[in-house]
Formats: sequence, C-alpha cells, structure tokens
Amino acid sequence: MPIKPIELTKLNDKAANIYEAVIVAALEARRINDENKIEFNTLLNNLIAGYEDEFEERDNTEQIKISLEFEKRPKPHMLALQRLMDGEIKYRYKEDGEKESK
Repeated sequence: MPIKPIELTKLNDKAANIYEAVIVAALEARRINDENKIEFNTLLNNLIAGYEDEFEERDNTEQIKISLEFEKRPKPHMLALQRLMDGEIKYRYKEDGEKESK
C-alpha cells in the first residue's frame, strides 16, 4: 500500500490546532472501526448459523471471501482523516457543566 502524506496545514485549518484535529480524527476512526467490526461479526454469524453441525467439515470459501472484502477496504484512520479534510465531521466542545452521554 503506498504511503500518502497529509499536509498538516490543511488539518490545522479544520480544527483549532493540530492536536485537536488528531483527536477528532482518532474518535472518528474508532467509530468507523466499531461499525466495521459489528458488520463483520454479523456477516460471520449469519454464515455460521447456516451450518447445523459444527463438527462437520465445511468449505471456508465464503468466510475467506468476507475476510478479503474487509481487508481491501480503506483503513479507518485514513477514512477519518479524509472525512476531516473534506469537512464531513462535525464536532463541538463539551460545556463545563455538561455530562458526557454514552
């Protein structure tokens, strides 16, 4: 995979400073990764649910196909940085008295 440098001045334009931009991108990357993990596990569970006997020898081609599809996807941190650069990520500061919702 080729390395694509990111111009830090462009990141600095999207946030108050470079550190803030990195934090915002990291949070977005974590969210993307969690979504991918849920989707991957759902697909595998649906695939495994189709088999009645766990000890029966079976062909793993479907499982391999799903794994390869997820490996070919862009990495979450690169997607997050690109979304930040494109202005697709909206964020705000938490107020002093405001509790963080989970």
